[in-house]
Amino acid sequence: MAELLSDDEVRTQLPDEWERDGEEITRTYEFDDYLAGISFVTQVGEVAEEEFHHPEIRIGYEEVEVRLTSHEEGGITEKDIRLANLFDSEY
Repeated sequence: MAELLSDDEVRTQLPDEWERDGEEITRTYEFDDYLAGISFVTQVGEVAEEEFHHPEIRIGYEEVEVRLTSHEEGGITEKDIRLANLFDSEY
């Protein structure tokens, strides 16, 4: 089990463009069209599966919202920060 990060740790480790929303971190990625967003979701899904840590994803017409939390631990852990950085590298 991963340890929950403190509020200060979340604040200092949160990648640019990501925000904290309660016990989750979230980012909305913007795209020129729907299919570009779908392609990104596929890439994110592959990364998530490799890491065995899965986000909640909401797909809009030109945007994709990604939300991360460690449900088993009840909040934000290093796993979430790591995955956020990996997702950003796919964008």
